[in-house]
Amino acid sequence: MRGKVSVMNTPKSGKFRHIVFKDGNTWYAVALEFNIVESADDPKLAFMSLLQAVDGYIKSFRKVKGVMKFNALNQKTDPDYEKLWSNLHSSKPVKSPFEINMYGVSTV
Repeated sequence: MRGKVSVMNTPKSGKFRHIVFKDGNTWYAVALEFNIVESADDPKLAFMSLLQAVDGYIKSFRKVKGVMKFNALNQKTDPDYEKLWSNLHSSKPVKSPFEINMYGVSTV
């Protein structure tokens, strides 16, 4: 999947892009649309921690009564992560300073 996620996230459904990468000795997992970043010594642990954080974030959002706008579920992505996502989907190989373990789109 290239580019931004075209679905508007709501508390009941949606999608978010994720990237798991290594910087130095630490693995990071980022959920682009939520601006959530988790870290660990292992890429799988970082990703699992990210999924738990996203789940908690969405559950907390559901508990807030009277919230009609879903801006918190459709945030502007950090420019550095957006650039990394774009580079991963470039038709030409782009050298990254990070080791990439995985990237893709997950369902809310």
